Amino acid sequence: METKSHVSSKGLKNVIAAESSISHIDGETGLLIYRGYHIDELAAHSTFEETCYLLLNGELPSGSQLVEFTARLKQYREIPEAILEGLQAMPRDTHPMSMMRSAVSDLGVLDPGEGEHSIEAFTERSIKLTAQLTTLLAAIKRIREGNEPIAPDLSLSQAADCLYMMNGEKPSADAEKAMDLILILHAEHGLNASTFAARVIAATLTDLYSAVTGAVGCLKGPLHGGANTAVLETLKEVGSVENVSAWVDSVRARKGKFMGFGHAVYQTQDPRAKHLSELSRRLAAETGEPKWYEISVEMEKQVTAAINKNCNVDFYSASLQHYMGIPGDLFTCVFAASRIIGWCAHVIEQISDNKIIRPRALYNGYDERKYVPVDQRG
Repeated sequence: METKSHVSSKGLKNVIAAESSISHIDGETGLLIYRGYHIDELAAHSTFEETCYLLLNGELPSGSQLVEFTARLKQYREIPEAILEGLQAMPRDTHPMSMMRSAVSDLGVLDPGEGEHSIEAFTERSIKLTAQLTTLLAAIKRIREGNEPIAPDLSLSQAADCLYMMNGEKPSADAEKAMDLILILHAEHGLNASTFAARVIAATLTDLYSAVTGAVGCLKGPLHGGANTAVLETLKEVGSVENVSAWVDSVRARKGKFMGFGHAVYQTQDPRAKHLSELSRRLAAETGEPKWYEISVEMEKQVTAAINKNCNVDFYSASLQHYMGIPGDLFTCVFAASRIIGWCAHVIEQISDNKIIRPRALYNGYDERKYVPVDQRG
C-alpha cells in the first residue's frame, strides 16, 4: 500500500515528462522559440512550409531544400476519393473535429505503409499528413455547407490553397499572410495536452496515424482547442463596441471566464498574440466589416484593465478567421491543420529514444477489505 509520503501533481502540473529539442517556452518572460528561433522572427520572415521543415528536421532549409520539401508537400495535398465519400456520408451536423478525427484514422487504413516503423517512414508520413490536413479541413467546410470539395491548386502556397479550397476563390495577399501566420503560430507549443497524448500513444510503438488520431480527439476538447470559437461567440454576443463595458461588468458579477485572456503557461503576454491583431485590422478594412476588430480592441483594453491578464493567441485569431470566411465551429480544425507538424515532430522525437510512458497514480481508496457474498450484503 502506498503511503501519503508520495506526492501527486494534479494534471501533471510542473512535472517534467520528457526532454525535447523542438520548442522552448518561458512563461515568466513570454518566450516561445521553435528549434532555437524566436517566434517573432518566424512570424515576420518565415512561411508555414519553411517552419514545417524546421520543426521536422531541426534546422532551417537551404533554398534548394525548401524547394524540394515544398514539392513533397504539394505531392501529398490531394486526399483519396474514399475519404471524401466517407465525409459526405456523415450526418451534416457532425462535429467538424469528429469528422477530422475519423478521416485521419481512415487515411491510415488507406496507406499501405501504415505499419512501417522507421524514422524515415514516420518522417515521410509526417509530410504527407501535414499536406493533407489543410485539404481535409477545406473539404469538411465545403461538405458541411452542402458544397462539393474543391481540388488543390498546386500553384498556391499551402496557406493560400487552404483558403481557396474552402471559399472557392483565391485569397488576397493579406488573407494568405493571415492564414500562413495562423499556421505558423499554432504549429508547436511544447507538451500541451494533445502533443502529450500523441507521445503517449506513439510510445507504445503503434503507427503515426493512431498517434495523430488520438491527438485530434484530445484537441477537440473545449479546454484545449476550442477557446477561439468561444471568443467569436462572445464577439457576436456583445455585438457592438458600446456594449463591451456592460458585458465586462456582467461577466465579473457572475464570476465568469473571459475567453481568450490569460494562459496556463504564460504569466505575461502570450508572444503569439500581437502578430494577429494587425492582420485582423487590415482584413477588417478589406472586408468592410470593421466592427469585429473594433469590439476586440475595446474588449482587450477593458478586460486587461479589469483582471490584469493579457489576451492570448486565441483572442485575435477569432476575428481574423471570421474575416477569412472560416466559420467558428471550424476554428479547432484549423488549429489541428497547424499543430499536425508539431505532433509529428514530437512523435518522431519520442520513438527516436523511446520508453513507454507509464506514470503511477497515488491510491486514495479503501484499504484491503473482505469480499462479502451478494446474499449477505445489506
